[in-house]
Amino acid sequence: MNALHAITLAQTLSPGTDVSVLETTAAAGPRQSLIDASMSWLQSHLTLSWLFEQVVQYGPKLLYAIVVFVIGKWLARIVTSAMIRGARKAKVDETLLGFLNNLIYMLLFTLVCVAAVESLGVDTTGLTAVLAATGFAIGFALQGSLGNLAAGVMLVFFKPFRVGDVVEIESLTGTVVEIQICNTVLLTLDNVRIIVPNSKMTDGTIKNYSAEPQRRIDLVVGCGYNDNLKAVKKLLQDILAQDARVLQSPEPVVAVSELGDSSVNFVVRPWVSSREYWAVRFDLTERIKLAFDEHGFTIPFPSQDLFLHHPGAADGASTILKAA
Repeated sequence: MNALHAITLAQTLSPGTDVSVLETTAAAGPRQSLIDASMSWLQSHLTLSWLFEQVVQYGPKLLYAIVVFVIGKWLARIVTSAMIRGARKAKVDETLLGFLNNLIYMLLFTLVCVAAVESLGVDTTGLTAVLAATGFAIGFALQGSLGNLAAGVMLVFFKPFRVGDVVEIESLTGTVVEIQICNTVLLTLDNVRIIVPNSKMTDGTIKNYSAEPQRRIDLVVGCGYNDNLKAVKKLLQDILAQDARVLQSPEPVVAVSELGDSSVNFVVRPWVSSREYWAVRFDLTERIKLAFDEHGFTIPFPSQDLFLHHPGAADGASTILKAA
């Protein structure tokens, strides 16, 4: 494109353009580039007077839009906090409060952004249509995220678990720290933070260990066939009775469950508070082992008897070795 074409383009874009500078540039020769012509046009128009006119014309609107945005954002936080305080006084569940806090603020912030753009003189009707089309395209591209959002709403309203509950989902066990719009944050027993998509929480099987106030401990304790069965049972019952954390209702169960290959197996099933489950389970396991040692009861473990036959032996006897 030569300089003449650049002059024609400048006149088309701006009918009132003073093309004297461009004509001078065009007279320099046909090899004058469009870039040189455009630079000459910009130098002739980007003047202090032009900049001052633009500031006078658009400055107040821009300043007004900034004020609307800053004040609107501040009001959005205040309104959101006030609504959450009111919901908390109404004893709304804390899990739902955290979700509503994010949702309400996002809606109010979107309204503030639209109001700020409208204060610039932009027709928000067309903008709304563009946003709707953009939202549809983004929603189609982010189907997984929208699925997590829908799953988050289900978790909040159906409440299969709450913040502070210990849950197991897809072999992950931890305490629920926060239920976000798209994710659920778990803290494992060894203090590792895990972020799980909400769709995984709703699609899989959820084990909530904190849903009920009481839990039953299931222990299997074996004793030897030569031990006094009644004495072993009485010892196990006494161990449970001496622990104040073991609930008397429902009544704990100590019973013979199986005559195994090498042991007589008891089931020991006390009921405890869900918060004390692991502490009681660990303590009972230790106390049972120490009590068995003290009373001389055996806890059988797998063993094998090996018979070695020596054909050359005079008496033809077999040598018996016992290996644990």
